[in-house]
Amino acid sequence: MQLRDLLPALVLDAATGAIDASRVVIDSRMCAPGDLFVALSGTTTDGTAFVSEAVARGAVAVVATRFVDATVPVLVVSPDDVRSVLAEAARRIAGGPDEGLQLVGVTGTNGKTSVATLVAALVRALGGNAASMGTLTNVRTTPAAPELWQTLRALRDSFGPDKSGVVALEVSSHALDQGRVVGVPFSVVAFTNLSHDHLDYHVTMEDYFAAKASLFTAAYAPRGVIWGDDLYGARLADMTELPVTLVHRSDASALTMSLRGTSFTWRGHRTTSRLVGDYNVDNMLMALAIVSDLGFEDAAVAAAASAVEAVPGRFEVVASDGPSVIVDYAHTPDGLDRLLRAVRAMHEGRIITVFGCGGDRDRAKRPVMGDIATRLSDVTIVTSDNPRHEDPTAIIDDIVAGCVGGTYERIIDRGDAIARALRVAGESDVVVIAGKGHETTQTIGDEVLAFDDRTVARELLK
Repeated sequence: MQLRDLLPALVLDAATGAIDASRVVIDSRMCAPGDLFVALSGTTTDGTAFVSEAVARGAVAVVATRFVDATVPVLVVSPDDVRSVLAEAARRIAGGPDEGLQLVGVTGTNGKTSVATLVAALVRALGGNAASMGTLTNVRTTPAAPELWQTLRALRDSFGPDKSGVVALEVSSHALDQGRVVGVPFSVVAFTNLSHDHLDYHVTMEDYFAAKASLFTAAYAPRGVIWGDDLYGARLADMTELPVTLVHRSDASALTMSLRGTSFTWRGHRTTSRLVGDYNVDNMLMALAIVSDLGFEDAAVAAAASAVEAVPGRFEVVASDGPSVIVDYAHTPDGLDRLLRAVRAMHEGRIITVFGCGGDRDRAKRPVMGDIATRLSDVTIVTSDNPRHEDPTAIIDDIVAGCVGGTYERIIDRGDAIARALRVAGESDVVVIAGKGHETTQTIGDEVLAFDDRTVARELLK
């Protein structure tokens, strides 16, 4: 596609406008002949430092926030505009894949993956085309614009000849702060909750909230769905100018729960779900409201819930007798607290919790999670999550600093920790393995090793 068509906001001379570009790239290492390189500035690097590498690899033109001497045209835009220029170029080269799609943006600390996955599953159960994008499908929860738009193109193409349907996207606070979803025309945006996480990046909860709240403007969507039982959700509902559907736990009446599933009445319609845990009631209520706001009839939406499978690694019951084993992605203080309280509400035996915290990430939450685990579990085994480039022993030291009461053990190797939990568990106990959920690898240093909590537990149970 010619640059004049890719970059409509820029004034280009005839020769530059006629240059053909085959892709839009923001990583100079990924450049190939025919690419347009957009030099973005990150938190630690200036993209213009990599212009020469991009050109050497075949970039035919460069978009940057300042002039750089190069053998190809360098198009200078203001730092305030570069993200929108990138987004429009990425959208156009992907063929405008938002046409015919209803896009849903889901943000919040916990529940993004579950809600986005449930929205897509409900729409499919209703006979429509649908998919979700996020933690389960992409390396980054919310990818940068070139990957985001190409993924949307692939999803739309998979929807068949009419190329219409619903795509639910997880929208992270990092993505909002870094402008990755600029220009994405959502039909509905949704907020699940906000609690302690990512303060290594945002520093304060106010900055974290501001990033999330920025999604709730007319620039992104015509309406929102907000979990009203969260203090930040209630605050967001008061401050946004968008029309909002508020969702509350009280929307589910006559609620019954077990390790086999959940049932409740929603808007006068009985809903049965295979999802387990009270916070999955919240996730399902959010998804039901979102799909209703997309235009589907409430009675049909409620009936569709019975066809929805459990979300991988979210209160996933690996074994339900002698002892029970639950694997969950809970990796924040609030997520772990809600998980363990949900287990306690449904289970009379002891709770044996295995968890750790990721390396190179927010250290402040570690002792908080240690406190939660030991208060709400009968036995806690503190182990490694993804230590990355941190010393696993030091991470565990941070966690156990908060373990002021209760019984806990330290076992660095995660497989050994799970084995220990299963050995000490009685027939009526439940083993909760938290932190990694659906993940199938463990990152230790520069190595990415195969490791799946669910597979490990099943093998040990044999």
